[in-house]
Parts: sequence; structure tokens; C-alpha cells
Amino acid sequence: MPSSSQRGSEAEQPLVIIVDDDARVREALSELILSAGLRPACFASTQDLLDADVLAGPGCLILDVRLPGTSGLALQHHLAQSGNPKPIIFLTGHGDIPMTVQAMKAGAVDFLTKPVRDQTLLDAVNAAVAMDAERRAKAAVVTRNVGRLETLTSREREVLQGVARGRFNKQIAFDLGISEVTVKLHRSNVMRKMGAASLGELIRAWETLPAPMRETGEARTGARPT
Repeated sequence: MPSSSQRGSEAEQPLVIIVDDDARVREALSELILSAGLRPACFASTQDLLDADVLAGPGCLILDVRLPGTSGLALQHHLAQSGNPKPIIFLTGHGDIPMTVQAMKAGAVDFLTKPVRDQTLLDAVNAAVAMDAERRAKAAVVTRNVGRLETLTSREREVLQGVARGRFNKQIAFDLGISEVTVKLHRSNVMRKMGAASLGELIRAWETLPAPMRETGEARTGARPT
């Protein structure tokens, strides 16, 4: 039985999810993915996939268009609506130009037709996995910076907003009706709490925050009093 650390390590490895109603196709694709050093997971329908609860982890989808029940394109729409932009590679024997355009406009990494060259598919998979890793890394930075923003007081957030707008300390002091010395103190606290070693790092951290949060300066828990 694998240890908890081994299970955790596997959970962080990219999972290539294959959804195709043809068992022979699933087996062939699974072997190809294994040969490339990646983990495959196969499903015969979109419902089987959704029931398995494997979509939250890193990786990508290789998805047929025509499937029993919910189609591949409908699943793509469902994932987008539910806030899960997992990269999708469509692989089908029944594609046409309108279908391809629809899938690509909705964010598909590629739209391939069967039979496909092994290397062509693997190139698409590698691109999709890299895309997902980059998205997850950016999301982690946003989550970290939102958490740091939550540690700021209301006044510190006001000072941070002023700094982000390019205001000088004396201008922020005038805007807030406080002394320049107090602004400098708040600014120092902001730098420390946001984990920024320079003004450039602070501005970059600010720019990663969701737009509504930058407009209000408030995090999920709301502003704390000074």
C-alpha cells in the first residue's frame, strides 16, 4: 500500500485524462501516454469522468467529440462555466471545420482527427500539460498575495493603493489626512506583510490581485480596522 507521501506525490503529477467510448482507443492512448512517462486515466463517457472526481488535479484532457450522453464539446462548456479551465485536446474521427472552430474558440489546445501520429498527439499533450502548470503557478501566486493582503489593516491597504497609483508619500499623506512619517511607517509594514523586498516587487504583487480587489483594496474577509 503506498504511503501518504507517495499518494501526495502522485496527486501532484500531471494526469492525462482520456475520454473515449472505444475501449481499443482508450487502451492504445493509455499505452502511448505511459510510454511518455505520464500518468493516464481512462473513461468511457463524460459522466464516468465526472463521477470519478479527478478533474481538480494537474494535467489535461484528451477528449472525443461524440460520446454517450454529454458530448465532448458540452463537457468543455461545462468545465469553463464551472471555473475549471483544464486544457483540452480533442481527438475525434468525426470532426468538421465548424466543430473545430467552436472547440478552438472555446479554448481547446488542439483539435486532432483519428488516426493521429503518436508524436503529434504527444506534442499536444506536452503543450497542454505545460499550459496547465503555468496556469496553476499563476493561480498559486494570486492566492498567496490575496492571503497576504488580508493581513493588512484598512489604513495599510489605503497606503498600498496610493503607492500602486504612483503617488508619493507626501501625496498619500495629504490624501489620507495623516503625516508623511505615518505613511512611511504604514508603507514599511505593507512591504513586510506583502513579502516585497522592493517597490517593484510590491507593484508586481499588487497587479496579480483580482481587479475588483485592487479597486476596493479589500480581501475576502473585508478590511480590518487600523
